[in-house]
Amino acid sequence: MKYSPLQIERYKYQPKLPTILRENIHSIVPEFGDSTEAKSDQRELKSLFPNTYGMPVVSFKKGSSDTTSNQINVGVVLSGGQAPGGHNVIAGIFDALKAANPKSKLYGFLGGPSGILDDDLMELTREVVDSYRNTGGFDIIGSGRTKIESEDQYARCAEVCRSHNIEALVVIGGDDSNTNAAVLAEYFRQTDAGIAVIGAPKTIDGDLKNEHIEVSFGFDTATKTYAELIGNIQRDTNSARKYWHFIKLMGRSASHICLECALQTQPNVALISEEVAEKRQTLAEIVNSIADTIAARSRKGEDYGVVLVPEGLIEFIPEVGSLIAKVNDLLARRSDEFAGIEQNEEKIAWTEAALDGKEQDVFSSLPKEIQAQLLMDRDPHGNVQVSRIETEKLLIQMVEQRLKEMKQEGAFTGTFSHQSHFFGYEGRCAFPSNFDADYCYSLGYNAFLLISSGLTGYISSVTNLSAPAEQWKAGGVPITMMMNLEQRHGEKKPVIKKALVELDGRTFSTFAAARDIWAAETSYIFPGAIQYFGPAEVCDQPTRTLQLESGR
Repeated sequence: MKYSPLQIERYKYQPKLPTILRENIHSIVPEFGDSTEAKSDQRELKSLFPNTYGMPVVSFKKGSSDTTSNQINVGVVLSGGQAPGGHNVIAGIFDALKAANPKSKLYGFLGGPSGILDDDLMELTREVVDSYRNTGGFDIIGSGRTKIESEDQYARCAEVCRSHNIEALVVIGGDDSNTNAAVLAEYFRQTDAGIAVIGAPKTIDGDLKNEHIEVSFGFDTATKTYAELIGNIQRDTNSARKYWHFIKLMGRSASHICLECALQTQPNVALISEEVAEKRQTLAEIVNSIADTIAARSRKGEDYGVVLVPEGLIEFIPEVGSLIAKVNDLLARRSDEFAGIEQNEEKIAWTEAALDGKEQDVFSSLPKEIQAQLLMDRDPHGNVQVSRIETEKLLIQMVEQRLKEMKQEGAFTGTFSHQSHFFGYEGRCAFPSNFDADYCYSLGYNAFLLISSGLTGYISSVTNLSAPAEQWKAGGVPITMMMNLEQRHGEKKPVIKKALVELDGRTFSTFAAARDIWAAETSYIFPGAIQYFGPAEVCDQPTRTLQLESGR
């Protein structure tokens, strides 16, 4: 197989570890803090997790360990969408496991959680692991979205792990995947299965975080990748001076990606879903605001600009969110009837007739293309797949119509030419930045130490991430303390609470203080490509979000 020069060089890169993890692996021991509580629903969660609720936060310190040298087999699974750095989590587990005892083995379950249920796995040897170090993607073992949520599935997982003498399982995934890890850990503890479960925090969306998980891995690389592309488009529009570019960015439940990319590039407009919901902004108000910015720039002879749109925006607009909830419920209740309709036009007419009141009015006002997209196949939770709704094109159409009205009113005399983009998959498997390469390797190395310390139901935690890597802090957090109860499929389920953009936080406040200037003046920043070689201030810097949240 041929490799690019960059890939060859990345194979050589040795990720940086926190100082404590650089010690001889047999000289690292856990230090336990106080018992923990979830922030809400404590009584219910304690009832659901009687064996793993309330465990202490763990950090690591120097000492003498008599357990790390034990021979052990560990299984690892990649769950959910890809995020840059996943291969380095596996490399970190492997290197720690082999440093502790060369006879220990690491197995990878293929194709995600279904690989456990199907007993489909491979041993991850040094030759295999070395060929994926510091590379993007999840192709070392593949990923999947199968959910392990029934007692039969839990029992099957235990059976498969025992058949290979696997004593610990590392689940690399997002909030849903780590929720499953906590449930599995509880089941294994309750049934004395003798199998530990440790999680690793993954999602480019950045919505799996708290005081102990400062950032989920992949966010750094993905936002830098998108910011490069946005910067390139800004350079182009600043040169051509004739297009308004509407760019939709990944992030269904939270706008962290959009906010971070705005801070890195300074576009003319960046919409933040959480602010739209907080202010209860209507679709018309959002459209009018964008049109006013376009008109103001046009009066200065600048008929061009850039608008950033979070993927999940449409669900945060109150009247559209209400419509989507009604449509989700309608299609769930009358699924057989809806499934018998083949043509899009007939589906739209059926839905319009089945709705009433405000929701019917909103649905009728949307362009046919958007109506059809709202009726596409649902996700496993029965929700609309917002990534398939072309919100950026909806805004373009409505802004265009508003500008025509403004032209008739004499409030707009310029031109409005437009381009639309969706940046999503472009960032999920990029070569990880130095930050993500280091962070992920540390998460994996740290995960093995949690296992060797006899812990289960924890998520690997590396903090103080805005400082140089040698100052990072390693430890673990009980997954149950990050949970709450949410309504899923008609009943309350334990889930890790998603972290949304905090409108009173430093990151949003910094953005909000500057956005009016960016709207009026061309203030673009051009971040350029991710740099892997050179001074630390160029190559190893964390995101603006992480710096601001840490007070740096």
